[in-house]
Amino acid sequence: MGHLHKTLARKPFRLLAFLLGIIFALVLGCQTSAQLSNSTEILWDTYGIPHIYGKDTRSAFQAFGWAQMQSHGNLLLRLYGQARGRAAEYWGEKYLESDRWVQTMGVPERASSWYKAQNPTFRNYLDGFAAGINAYAKEHADKLDDEVEVVLPVKGEDVLAHLNRVLHFTFIVDPQSVAGVAKQESKAGSNGWAIAPSHSESGKAMLLANPHLPWSDLFLWYEAQLKTPDIDAYGATLVGIPVLAIAFNNNLGWTHTVNTYDGWDTYSLKLAENGYRFDGKVRPFETKTLSLKVKQSNGTLTEQPLIVKRSVHGPVVTQKDGSALALRVAGLDRPGVLEQWWDMARSQNLTQFQSVLKRLQLPMFTVMYADKDGHIMHLFNGDVPIRSQGDFKYWEGIIPGDTSKTLWTKIHPYQDLPRVIDPKSGWLQNTNDPPWTTTYPTAIKANNYPAYMAPSSLDFPGKFRTERSIRMLSEDDKISFDEMVQYKHSTRMELADRILDDLIPASRKQGGELARRAADVLLAWDRQANADSKGAVLFASWAEQMNLDDKSFSKPWNLDSPRTTPDGLADPNKAVATLEAVAGKIEKAYGKLDVAWGDVFRLHVGDKDLPANGGDGSLGIFRVVDFAPGAEGRFQAVQGDSFVAAIEFSQPVKAMALIGYGNATQPNSPHVGDQLQLFTGKQLRPVWRERQDILAHLEERKAF
Repeated sequence: MGHLHKTLARKPFRLLAFLLGIIFALVLGCQTSAQLSNSTEILWDTYGIPHIYGKDTRSAFQAFGWAQMQSHGNLLLRLYGQARGRAAEYWGEKYLESDRWVQTMGVPERASSWYKAQNPTFRNYLDGFAAGINAYAKEHADKLDDEVEVVLPVKGEDVLAHLNRVLHFTFIVDPQSVAGVAKQESKAGSNGWAIAPSHSESGKAMLLANPHLPWSDLFLWYEAQLKTPDIDAYGATLVGIPVLAIAFNNNLGWTHTVNTYDGWDTYSLKLAENGYRFDGKVRPFETKTLSLKVKQSNGTLTEQPLIVKRSVHGPVVTQKDGSALALRVAGLDRPGVLEQWWDMARSQNLTQFQSVLKRLQLPMFTVMYADKDGHIMHLFNGDVPIRSQGDFKYWEGIIPGDTSKTLWTKIHPYQDLPRVIDPKSGWLQNTNDPPWTTTYPTAIKANNYPAYMAPSSLDFPGKFRTERSIRMLSEDDKISFDEMVQYKHSTRMELADRILDDLIPASRKQGGELARRAADVLLAWDRQANADSKGAVLFASWAEQMNLDDKSFSKPWNLDSPRTTPDGLADPNKAVATLEAVAGKIEKAYGKLDVAWGDVFRLHVGDKDLPANGGDGSLGIFRVVDFAPGAEGRFQAVQGDSFVAAIEFSQPVKAMALIGYGNATQPNSPHVGDQLQLFTGKQLRPVWRERQDILAHLEERKAF
């Protein structure tokens, strides 16, 4: 009885303790919740790379918007203003052609419809990115140019308008391409490698990301890390894009190259009775008149009408003399690009990654993939139209628009696209070449695909950067991480290896005194485009003047022999005469024939001016840098190696990266050009992904 009394007596105390425990847990939970609400932060490392720790995904997007503004605020707002088709209204007549293009292509209206079509959760993320942009602008208005603040506030639709302008109306097709009859080669390029464990020294898969884009405007890369309970990805994206476009996590990674993809066509229309002929009938145009505002030098606005006509093919881009050209672009009905990129970065294995790729929301770009399980993959990705006839060359021309037989309406599904996983060779490469040359022995056969899918091997001869890439990968059976970085920076001219054995003796035998001296310089040259290479300027100038094509070689291109064809001089007399003429110009301009490459070709970013290495990929240089004429016979780098990342899927992942021009463009930022010295020294820098490493190299912390 006494025992029962004691037990009953203890129950109130137990109950009280239990209730107090619940209350304490609730209070602690509230405190923890309050702490979490303040836990989103940006850790900026000493290279200006933002490492974003988000308490949730929306917070991470908001912090990413803030980060991009801190690094590129003026540029980002100017790009968004252009994507609205209102740049001339904001900044004057020099933007009028840009506005005409954006409005004629329907970018603002499409951005609105795309915004409504987003998954509601992801739409909330886009709103978060826009909110971060606006929050930064409100708090740091003094750090932004006054003239760009007119774009504020930014909305989620602006993000999608910018995406649409960049992807579909710059990368897939741009105004310069539709102005002429023939399609122009893209000024954007890239290298990409995926190396399997069987071909790597460590027995781990490796990935090389190496896009080559202009060093300005909408082409600039922005490097970052995004970490939330849902993701931990590192990589880069183009300024103004709210997700990583090239990225890796602990399990997998991918890079993109600009593929030989044709996702647009111009159709010739026969005009009749205020319309156009189509399938034997006259159809009226859909017509609307827009008003473009143009800011004048005195601050007032004038208005110019813009009449936009559309056929069943798409908008009319030119009209004269009883005919018109209409433009059709693939992928405009696919608003899920950003969410696809986001989910690619969240994927943890090849199966998940491919399930995301199958959405085909990303309208173009090769996907080069590697993972910790040892898989590698090359996918010729894109919204490829299902065409009724013709090969790649046919669709590069003007297409008859008077019949539905030439009007494509559907795209190829994922299983139709050229793809290879885990080839026997143990390596994959793409240097903007068709998928047929991704590895050897050939793993993707052109005969298995429609003739319009990509150029045939005969349409793509003499791409010496591709052949240099294949040589480096195939001649080294076991490639180490350090060797991959070294190969990435190779400036050896594959073209020189194919041609000098003929050019030098021919010049000595057939040329005059100047040609013989030029031959001596070429013989002593290291066949590279390093800063101290003497002979590279002479050879590159000769190759430019020769305007080489497949007929210039005594042994023509052969798909089965990419390391040895094309080869030799078909016309030695012409080659020697050209060398003599070029040598005279070089000696006159620089005072000597053996001028160093870095004395002529320069890297100029911010207040830095350094000797360059690297050059035009058509010379067979893997380390691509393209130059524009500068002062006093010098040339300045304007395009080429931009974001570079070398990744090995060991445990932990090993990675190094570089953005040569730096991770910022805002005035007075210490990160404008702060990586240029590494660039000129052919170096990458370590990637810091773990918090302790980031804190050890911390420049600034921003908590939200």
